[in-house]
Amino acid sequence: MKQNIRSLKFSDFEKIIEKIEEPRYRARQIYRWLWKKNVRSFHEMKNISKRCREYLINNFTITHAKISTQIKSKDGTIKFLFCLDDGSKCEGVLIPEKNRVTACISSQVGCSFACKFCATGSMKRKRNIMSYEIFDQVSLMMDKSFKEYNMGITNIVYMGMGEPLVNYQNVVDSINYLTSKEALNMSSKRITVSTVGVSKMIKKLADEKLKVNLAVSLHSANNLKRSEIMDINNSNDLGKLKDSLIYFYNKTKIKITYEYVLLNDFNDNIKDAQELIQFSKIVPSKINLIEFNNVENSKFKKSTNKKTIEFISILKKENIVVNLRRSRGEDVDAACGQLANKI
Repeated sequence: MKQNIRSLKFSDFEKIIEKIEEPRYRARQIYRWLWKKNVRSFHEMKNISKRCREYLINNFTITHAKISTQIKSKDGTIKFLFCLDDGSKCEGVLIPEKNRVTACISSQVGCSFACKFCATGSMKRKRNIMSYEIFDQVSLMMDKSFKEYNMGITNIVYMGMGEPLVNYQNVVDSINYLTSKEALNMSSKRITVSTVGVSKMIKKLADEKLKVNLAVSLHSANNLKRSEIMDINNSNDLGKLKDSLIYFYNKTKIKITYEYVLLNDFNDNIKDAQELIQFSKIVPSKINLIEFNNVENSKFKKSTNKKTIEFISILKKENIVVNLRRSRGEDVDAACGQLANKI
């Protein structure tokens, strides 16, 4: 059975080239064809010797994720259903704004966690998404972005289906592909990895020196409340999370972003705001408040406009940097917490 060549690293290409006694520069040529040119066939590798191409054809395959379905929201957001190598499916979202286009990408088919306000968590995790399949989501959406919005993707967020830090190595490898000059050459400063708070892996990410942004799905700065809506807090409570974030900031000097979905009569009162203020001052940070988006069988509701304004006011009085993220693509189930392969 032939191996997918896109599952190999550059060092593997060098070993292959050494084995078949081709010039050393051939490894970089192959790498560029796969990641910069994004070829579908070895026959497209025009500057590779016939002998080398034949070896690759006989021993490897090239596979790519494909767009199965796409649907456009009335606000311009586009949701994609991607079909992966084995027929598994995951979703991605393109979000256009005035001077930027953000690609929200998935790292797992389903999710390892079951946060009570998120539709993806109800799916359970089916499998991790491979690094090249993550890359394909961005590559495919990049083409669509130019066609739809006349500009390419400016920002990438690992905030789709799944927990990125549980699929750690594939996520790190995909970031290296996305930022490589031999591939998409994206700036790491434009990439954000979102996590529910896997403390051990946050520290490991800090040691990678990738210089990507970190977003933490906090949603409550109270251990009892957070455990009620996020199972992760039972094993990685706020104390452990605090330690890992201090470590991350000390290592990277990158400001943390806290994601906080406002749930009516649950985490949107004055005390909740005060607890959030105290936690957010652990390290330099900013807060993204998120509107709750309708999720099937959820007991939660969106905070009222009045409560939202009051909550923001309390934070701003303490000089907290806060942004309210309005729902995008909610009419096509593309908004935060709605991705569940229903398209």
